[in-house]
Amino acid sequence: MAYIFCIANQKGGVGKTTTAVNTAAALARRKQKVLLVDLDAQGNATMGSGIEKNDCALTVYQLLIGEASFDEVVCKSASGGYDLIPANRELSAAEIDLMQLKNPDRRLQGVIEKISDRYDFILIDCPPSLSMITVNALCCAVGVIIPMQCEYFALEGLSDLVNTVRRVRQNKNPKLQVIGLLRVMFDARMTLQKEVSEQLKENFGDRVFDTVIPRNVRLAEAPSYGEPGIVYDKTSRGAKAYLAFGRELIKRMSNFKNDSEHEEK
Repeated sequence: MAYIFCIANQKGGVGKTTTAVNTAAALARRKQKVLLVDLDAQGNATMGSGIEKNDCALTVYQLLIGEASFDEVVCKSASGGYDLIPANRELSAAEIDLMQLKNPDRRLQGVIEKISDRYDFILIDCPPSLSMITVNALCCAVGVIIPMQCEYFALEGLSDLVNTVRRVRQNKNPKLQVIGLLRVMFDARMTLQKEVSEQLKENFGDRVFDTVIPRNVRLAEAPSYGEPGIVYDKTSRGAKAYLAFGRELIKRMSNFKNDSEHEEK
């Protein structure tokens, strides 16, 4: 069975899609079978994976409302080496359409449960809002990875997201937990960022990933070429950081699995 993680943050522009695409590619480089689900109507994860979103006749929208099967929608990111469920602007209509269906908050869960044994990791790139689409992701995931910038306002957004995860865990998905906080777009020259980074480690302890993703222009350029940053320029600081994060995530999940098995015994 796959580890199913949401890449989520209710604040926009914090590197969610960059993290989703590059983590998927980094895991694939480590011989993991990976599925990336694009749940944002902007379709940035789709474009960043080398798939032209406007050419997709079938997307996650048709999958959620039951008009297409998983095998009809899934495609391969040739540049990233992982499978992709694409998205485009059609997904904007899903919010209304889902409310007409039975169990609207569990449509994605019904799809993922049928195919999760095909993959080692399933990553879900969430939109920057607490919508029915985001709730679908949280209901089927076991964990949330939170990319965040080390800035003052990011701390307020983090508090809101942690409370959201807590409410979903209490009311809909008892397995859901925050897997870790990933510091992104980090500039060690800025005193404020270093101070916020230390605050995160003090307050969240080992839930803060050791890996830090630096602010890096090559990561920003990569999507325009339809490639993950780790493919576009594997020698860049950003690419090396995401490759390190892939290794750390696999190691952390190995420990997570061992701890779970120990608790069962």
